Amino acid sequence: MSLRSVVIVLAAVSASAASAAAQGLAYPVATTDATVDTLFGTSVPAPYRWMEDLNSTGIHSWVTSENALTADYLAHIAGRDAVKQRLTALWNYPKVSLPRREVHGQVWFYQKNSGLQRQAVLYVRHGADAAPSVLIDPNQLSPDGSISLAEWSPSPDGRYIAYGLSEGGADWRDVHVRDVATGHDLSDTVNWVRFSGLSWTADGGGFYYSRFPARAAAEKLSAALTDQTVYYHRVGTPQSADIKIFALPSKPTWFVSAGVSEDGRYLFVSTSPGAEPRNTLAIASLGDPIHPKVDAPLVSITDAADGLYTPMDVVGTTAYVMTDKDAPNRRVIGVDVAHPEPSHWRTIVPESKHEIENAVISGGRITLLELVDVKSTLRTVSLTGAPLGQIALPGLGSISGLSARADSPELLFSFTSPLYPETVFRYDLKTGVRHSFDAPTLPFDVSQYETQEVFYPSKDGTKVPMFITAKKGLKLDGTHPTLLYAYGGFDINLVPTFTPTIPLWLELGGVYATANLRGGAEYGEAWHHAGMREKKQNVFDDFIAAAEYLEREKYSSPAKMVIQGGSNGGLLVGAVEEQRPDLYAVALPAVGVMDMLRYDRFTGGAAWTGEYGSATDSTAFRYLIKYSPVQNIRSGVCYPATFVTTADHDDRVVPSHSYKFTAAMQAVQHCTHPVLIHVETEGSHGYLPTDKRIANTADLIAFTAANVGLTLPSSGVTQ
Repeated sequence: MSLRSVVIVLAAVSASAASAAAQGLAYPVATTDATVDTLFGTSVPAPYRWMEDLNSTGIHSWVTSENALTADYLAHIAGRDAVKQRLTALWNYPKVSLPRREVHGQVWFYQKNSGLQRQAVLYVRHGADAAPSVLIDPNQLSPDGSISLAEWSPSPDGRYIAYGLSEGGADWRDVHVRDVATGHDLSDTVNWVRFSGLSWTADGGGFYYSRFPARAAAEKLSAALTDQTVYYHRVGTPQSADIKIFALPSKPTWFVSAGVSEDGRYLFVSTSPGAEPRNTLAIASLGDPIHPKVDAPLVSITDAADGLYTPMDVVGTTAYVMTDKDAPNRRVIGVDVAHPEPSHWRTIVPESKHEIENAVISGGRITLLELVDVKSTLRTVSLTGAPLGQIALPGLGSISGLSARADSPELLFSFTSPLYPETVFRYDLKTGVRHSFDAPTLPFDVSQYETQEVFYPSKDGTKVPMFITAKKGLKLDGTHPTLLYAYGGFDINLVPTFTPTIPLWLELGGVYATANLRGGAEYGEAWHHAGMREKKQNVFDDFIAAAEYLEREKYSSPAKMVIQGGSNGGLLVGAVEEQRPDLYAVALPAVGVMDMLRYDRFTGGAAWTGEYGSATDSTAFRYLIKYSPVQNIRSGVCYPATFVTTADHDDRVVPSHSYKFTAAMQAVQHCTHPVLIHVETEGSHGYLPTDKRIANTADLIAFTAANVGLTLPSSGVTQ
């Protein structure tokens, strides 16, 4: 489609929503105006520009009406309550986070949700097998779960814990400090924290963090982010006394972060252009860890930002760094802290054909988490790189996190797969003995089902991996409702994992599939680059080809195919349902980046320009407008039944993206397939309290069932 025809088609979006009557749905009126942008000689109508003002009364009225319409539609779906009941039962199992260990590994900090608690509780144990004590129960912070516990970090001496609180799960944090022994908060409050770690000095006297300048309350959820700065906060002092450590005024949209080595002798400071996996790296010698010079001068390791540089730790005088510089699948290098310049770097672990996803130091050795055709493996090497062997895992699946200490031979990791709920394991690197830590039990018979990996060809012939979970002995006759999930971007690996939605979907007779599209890092940085900027169409082609494979192999059919994705994955769903509406029955885009011509004007959007490109650049504009969901909705087309979800506190992908997309699609939908939106008022980009997450998931399943002809149980539960 030419740019001119895109603009002509877009003009049709401003038409009235007369088609709603044909669908039996009276969509709320979304007013339009004559706003037109002229970009590089191309006129681009923007009839829903007013939806970018998140504080307007018009937005509040429209959102209220849309939520009411959606609630009424869902209320008439038979079996919705039974789905929610069964999903609640499947959700009701203990979930434990990967522990953090301080005081030389003797004090354990971790979160646990007993099953249906609205939020996980933060516990402390004085020893792995000791009785736990509640340290922070976020369920007591707000009656509706709207105040959430975000990141937290205990001091190395185990005396304090710094923790962030978030309103509605937004990215902004207010950081507090709690005395671990008494369970009482100190007077410390640190505000305007966002995209930041909390890294303590070894003396427990304070922590490094990153913050943005204060801003007006009305701008908090949508204003662009600039001038992030690293500070040091000393416990017991006001934020106004915090010590400024590092800023980058020459690059105001870049992010800056800081972290202290385990032994407390060194500080690493990194700067990054945003979501791109590349950064600079500098190091400072803090001197005596018990009396650190917190503002010690920084010495550059690299100023180039020509690759990813992730500091692992410092052992002796060697800083171990994982990098993809000159190694797309990553390698581990050793940096002499006295001579950190690149000419003195030495390779410890060379690049291999498998991507190194993570690397940690524990018990005098390096543990490498690698992906082999998107399946996790663990192997160990010495600090000089000599091979020491593989670590056996519970099965085919993925490791979602590693926890290690240089002074301990015990490695902790979390393992999961589509049929295996996330479980923390303790592994002794000396003896090879593995034990689970508070292992969960699940009310679901996994023996009836299986997960297999397949490879299918994309449009250009590229082989793309996909995991398919279904009932054993499934008859391939094209009749099975199939939920296809993907992400495809930002160097993020979509590894096989468990959610309670999977067993519910399987019990209903469905097939669950995840496709590993280009744009992720499943095969290193080359795989990522093949799906970004001007090559983004490869991602959409990969997703389209996944659905075609599932239909060709008779798992499903267009009348039974469901696509789902969130954030960048929401963009993916919006784009492909427009490009190939014939392939899918249902589309479930969540918190999607839907207006690719304006995304970089809000919150942290400017940080994504390395991934997408910006419409302020003529070259990027010409490929962005070809797939941007808001600008490619066409009149006279029957789109899949579409259920858009977002949240009014989403300050990462502002909800105006979803508002504009929904309004435009409702205006032109050419058949009886519904186009609905639910705007959560107590959530954000990724956060919802458990009860609301269950309710929202049940609604998505009910909507899907109603639009693929799936009969839900009218009462009771599906066993």
